Amino acid sequence: MSLSEEIKQEVDKRRTFAIIAHPDAGKTTLTEKLLLFGGAIRLAGSVKARKANRHATSDWMEIEKQRGISVTSSVMQFDYNGHRVNILDTPGHQDFSEDTYRTLTAADSAVMLIDVAKGVEAQTIKLFQVCRQRGIPIFTFINKLDREGKNPFDLMEELEQVLGIRSVPMNWPIGSGRELCGVYDRMKNQVELFQGKDDHSTIEVRKVEDYNDPLIREMAGDFLTDQLIGDLELLDVAGDQFDYEKVRAGELTPIFFGSAVNNFGVQTFLENFLQMAPKPGAKVSEEGPIDPTDDKFSGYVFKIQANMNPAHRDRIAFLRICSGRFERGMSVKHVRNGKTIKLAQPQQFLAQDRDIVDVAYPGDIIGLFDPGIFRIGDSLSQGKDIVYNELPTFSPEIFAKVTIKNALKQKQYQKGIDQLTEEGTIQVFYSTSFNETILGVVGQLQFEVFQYRMQAEYGVDVQLHRMTYQFARWIVDDNIDPGKFRINSTLVKDKKDNYVALFENEYAMRTAMEKNPNTKFLEVAP
Repeated sequence: MSLSEEIKQEVDKRRTFAIIAHPDAGKTTLTEKLLLFGGAIRLAGSVKARKANRHATSDWMEIEKQRGISVTSSVMQFDYNGHRVNILDTPGHQDFSEDTYRTLTAADSAVMLIDVAKGVEAQTIKLFQVCRQRGIPIFTFINKLDREGKNPFDLMEELEQVLGIRSVPMNWPIGSGRELCGVYDRMKNQVELFQGKDDHSTIEVRKVEDYNDPLIREMAGDFLTDQLIGDLELLDVAGDQFDYEKVRAGELTPIFFGSAVNNFGVQTFLENFLQMAPKPGAKVSEEGPIDPTDDKFSGYVFKIQANMNPAHRDRIAFLRICSGRFERGMSVKHVRNGKTIKLAQPQQFLAQDRDIVDVAYPGDIIGLFDPGIFRIGDSLSQGKDIVYNELPTFSPEIFAKVTIKNALKQKQYQKGIDQLTEEGTIQVFYSTSFNETILGVVGQLQFEVFQYRMQAEYGVDVQLHRMTYQFARWIVDDNIDPGKFRINSTLVKDKKDNYVALFENEYAMRTAMEKNPNTKFLEVAP
């Protein structure tokens, strides 16, 4: 088999997706149940099972275990039914949207998880918009069906009204909450019976002729069966038909109903998703799209994480492979600094558990040991220089001056600031008029994590003094006058010496724009 044929065969097997959700929608639970079906873990841990000292597989940082939230993006890989599955588990907490947004650039599709009782929530809207901008397919899993929740038709209407996307239910609930009997699979004409057990092997699946099959009436009773028939007849007449091209274009989302905590509907979802989700596609570079089946290896760094293993004080760069075949020990060009480097200890992950990987293909995510040479957005390639332009930066909304309690810890402080900035945990700015360091974040929790990690990983106590600024805009002006930005704003510089104006409110920002018509005010760094 030629290298091109081998790469094509491997690319066809791969499905790389991110799970997006509002906090508490059940994302970590769904991730674990998918891993369970893939044989990647034997026992699903619960964030709440503190007595058993078990925590969610995808949550590895100490602060995540304490708070019961995901604050970093984990990568998990497993095999299922001939597919190689890469799950990017993104933070659900709104304060970590920046890390989540970057992680979405490494995904080929997204699974949108929605709580049946709460519907479309604020964070889901933000994450959905990023996926839509990238034009990636979105699959919807309506979770917690075993609890009382909204009517399925109301949820479909919410998807269209709030998110602007049409939907097509792939299955339909028979009852809900305490009355839940199962779901009817519209594509396969079968019913999945809910046994209410924690063991996924007890879910019973039965083939039926259609939704009028007497077996359903025998199982669910007259009331729920009549309700099911009425709902499905309405969907058949008035609902959207399944259209694969619209799904692939991100214009139509297939909906699956289930309960992740009970393993109900998860396997059906996984099997259908793997059939419908796209394999890795071409990624955009400065030279144009790069085909994944190209013989020459290339990829880009979308995340850097320091101290994943506190005992080793290590630093890992997460690389999305975009083309070619990766081999352990291969030499590649680090395009930004023009040097050839050897990738000696590549790793693949199940959260913080790692295995050395010998070979990987487009769609796979590998971790590279980083001695301090990588930045977010760096491209690596063989042969010609390829620069991927997949990664945006996001404008911070909360700002604070940072000071150090012990001046003798200056060296450790600087190292911590540098590393956490390169990871994307914080953005750092320097005052042009005073000797001040200002941090910018998307949400308050990032400050808490910054303080925690500075203490836990670098031994440095820092104090943060909140500032009143709410907006940051990068300034492009050949004749910049710092005096223009003294009223309700201040001028600072970022790490690359670009000028950035910080504004207290939208009025101050608009006023500055009106008074400086020849100046560009950018939401992202130029």
